Amino acid sequence: MNPMLLLMLVSVLGVAALFVALAVYLRLIIRELEMIGGPATRFFRPVNYLSKIRLGVRAIEVETGHIAPEVTKLNAALAAVRDGLRAIDANLAGVIAGVQRQESK
Repeated sequence: MNPMLLLMLVSVLGVAALFVALAVYLRLIIRELEMIGGPATRFFRPVNYLSKIRLGVRAIEVETGHIAPEVTKLNAALAAVRDGLRAIDANLAGVIAGVQRQESK
């Protein structure tokens, strides 16, 4: 038998063994993921646990989607409060300095 033909046959068998091993391990991985996810239904309400989590996260996203515009308004109002408190702080510092000058006389 020709050595090149022998090497070709060994290579083809090696590639075939590799694909069989990949298919077996892929099927085992899919089986484990299905066990984690629960039974899946495609056309009715989801029974798959991962689908339920996805729907729950989507519901949270929809319900909290209105928060962003309100937070922007709240930040503007709190910035105005901060500026007002800084002005009050400056005025009180002036009053305290004035009282201390009167007491020292």
